[in-house]
Amino acid sequence: MGTAAGTDSTRRTCLRDPIAEIGDAARYLDAATSAHMRGRPKIAEELIRMADMSAIREWTESIWANDSAFVRYRDASLPTAERAKARMPTAAEKESIHARDGYHCRFCGIPVIRREIRVRIGKFYPQALTWGKRNVVQHAAFQAMWAQYDHVTPHAKGGQNELGNMVLTCAPCNFGRMSNSLDEVGLSDPREREPVRSLWDGLERFR
Repeated sequence: MGTAAGTDSTRRTCLRDPIAEIGDAARYLDAATSAHMRGRPKIAEELIRMADMSAIREWTESIWANDSAFVRYRDASLPTAERAKARMPTAAEKESIHARDGYHCRFCGIPVIRREIRVRIGKFYPQALTWGKRNVVQHAAFQAMWAQYDHVTPHAKGGQNELGNMVLTCAPCNFGRMSNSLDEVGLSDPREREPVRSLWDGLERFR
């Protein structure tokens, strides 16, 4: 792999720019949630189906695939014994992250949805929101917009578990970068930019 590091002015904000279809899918899912809350399940189900777009799946796969053309890095991992013990944030810490970052990826800026919300919607609309064990049988929009809690400095590079080292990301940005540092993949630090602020609520109102 080639070296991806560069100056702050030449570094990318994300591994690959989002495609317009993700915004379309977010609007469909937002409208589906509103339809569900108004007691119109058939409309909600159809809108969820419409959000399952092949273009979004292709975008996601292009980032987190092993041979991704959008991820080039040089490895500089610490020995395992020198790393902080990896752990996921607690429920309270996740609430703090969402209070700070909202419901948008801090790298590429796309809207994200928590796993718990996806599971809740899937119980009502299992035929429209498919979620199998293989990527190809998972709903494309919910897969791409799957909220992750990412360590900016990875554990493999000496990163700690404090909230200041964690940001909210989408699944493609998180899994595409893997355990590589920002320098290794040529990304700028998302903490130096303000989080995206919008009316998107992560579909949290779904009941």
